[in-house]
Amino acid sequence: MVNLFEILKVIFLGIVEGITEWLPISSTGHMLLVDEFIKLDMTEEFKEMFFVVIQLGAILAVVLLFWGKMIPFQFKDKTKPKIKKETFSLWFKVVVACLPGAVITLLFDDYIEAHLHTPTVIAATLIIYGIAFIIIERGNKKAGSRVKQKDLMEISYKDALLIGLFQVLSIIPGTSRSGSTIIGALLIGVSRVAAAEFTFFLAVPVMFGLSAIKLLKFGLAFTSAELIILLAGMITAFIVSVIVIKFLMGYIKKRDFRAFGWYRIALGLVVLAYFLVF
Repeated sequence: MVNLFEILKVIFLGIVEGITEWLPISSTGHMLLVDEFIKLDMTEEFKEMFFVVIQLGAILAVVLLFWGKMIPFQFKDKTKPKIKKETFSLWFKVVVACLPGAVITLLFDDYIEAHLHTPTVIAATLIIYGIAFIIIERGNKKAGSRVKQKDLMEISYKDALLIGLFQVLSIIPGTSRSGSTIIGALLIGVSRVAAAEFTFFLAVPVMFGLSAIKLLKFGLAFTSAELIILLAGMITAFIVSVIVIKFLMGYIKKRDFRAFGWYRIALGLVVLAYFLVF
């Protein structure tokens, strides 16, 4: 059985996942860095799978909070559901956005895990994309109201493909899946709220797909200890994600993403300093 200390470590990891999955600050980067200091007493194969599959808890929070927008049917009565054409169209755009990342992940996932899951790479990507957020948001502030920004339903198939190409960047640890897609969306004139919402939509198939791949590679024959750890992490990530998503959607209605950019830069410098010294 799992001892209490291991459960506490898993709960902490679930909190980190729930906070960092939706804020554009890199959940994988944070999880890998936390693992440097809080080691799970599990096999390397299990931990590799755990750091991905724990994200299912986070994605279930999105499904819960955005169910009304995500479901392509409107049930006015029990016998005749109305098809929401705009929602169906949006899901097709999500599929288009998923394609570049799916291809690159299948081709290079093993290589990336073997060669780029390092503190130096994580620190560099944290800093680079932190700078990108600051530059883009400063440009948006100068543009002000002169440029009309697109809402969620105004995203075209071309926009979706471009956002999907930006999501490819997130295969490198420290980049952030939400961060790369939000940056891509902002650059093509999508509003902050719509960029975040499209990122949430995009995360559903992507994270379910990545989790399925990791589970198949690991196998479904869990020990009781492994199952307890996985469920504890997912439940914690779910609860924290609900809180964080609500916070983020309220935050970006009034403010921009520059604070997250500065955070990324500061964290990246701390990581570089720590691993240079130790």
